[in-house]
Amino acid sequence: MTFDPLFSVQGRVAVVTGGFGQIGAEFVRALHDRGARVVVASRTAREDAAAALGISENQHDVMSVTMDITDPVSVERGFAQVVEAWGTPTILVNNAGLDTQPSAPPEVSGPFEHFPVEVFREVVETNLVGTFIVTQVAGRLMREAGLEGSIINIGSIYGMGSPVQDIYAYKEETTGVPFIKPVAYSAAKSGVYNLTRYCATYWGRNGIRVNTLTPSGVRRDTQDATFQANYTARMPIGRMAEADEFNGALVFLASDASRYVTGSNLVVDGGWTAW
Repeated sequence: MTFDPLFSVQGRVAVVTGGFGQIGAEFVRALHDRGARVVVASRTAREDAAAALGISENQHDVMSVTMDITDPVSVERGFAQVVEAWGTPTILVNNAGLDTQPSAPPEVSGPFEHFPVEVFREVVETNLVGTFIVTQVAGRLMREAGLEGSIINIGSIYGMGSPVQDIYAYKEETTGVPFIKPVAYSAAKSGVYNLTRYCATYWGRNGIRVNTLTPSGVRRDTQDATFQANYTARMPIGRMAEADEFNGALVFLASDASRYVTGSNLVVDGGWTAW
């Protein structure tokens, strides 16, 4: 298969955190399909990473490394493994994250006034501090090696605006317990946007571009029908996203097609934030 050279990542080394997740797996496959060597960074490495991701060709171009993004030692160790095997990565996708889901227990899905501080800290530690740690290590390696690169932070529509609580109101009718979409995820993801802008200006003269890619909600077979219906009713495009519908934006930001784009937020949300 031949691709437009402008969108090629042929021969580049890419690191995708949370690469076994629903969107992360799509990012891994998209970059690999376009010629990149892709490192899947997760809390637990897998020897069968390529097979687990449905990659049958050029399996040697997929590597799995252990990386706890909240632990600087683990992150340094993971990147050292990548550098030793393939050299300095020039593409980083900060995809790993933690959310408090609609299925969360009452103590973390109740009113803001009683939201547990320890849960808030855990979510911020993963989504914001973890992104900071991985970005710090990857950017330093690129700069020390004198290499240009692309760092892509995965944001969220709930980091750009407040959650629409009406979507979740049905849960009280079915369970008898009020559900409030928690604050922690929104606060943490909001911080990612200015982390992106800071790093973009800090490393701009080094040719290291830093951008945010903001997706909307992804359809999952495990989601209950009422949630999907409520979410879709507010979506201008009339449906939730499929997991592979952010790949084009990711490839754009990772490749030379976006060589003059940095400090930006590319929103791929079916029109959610257009209201």
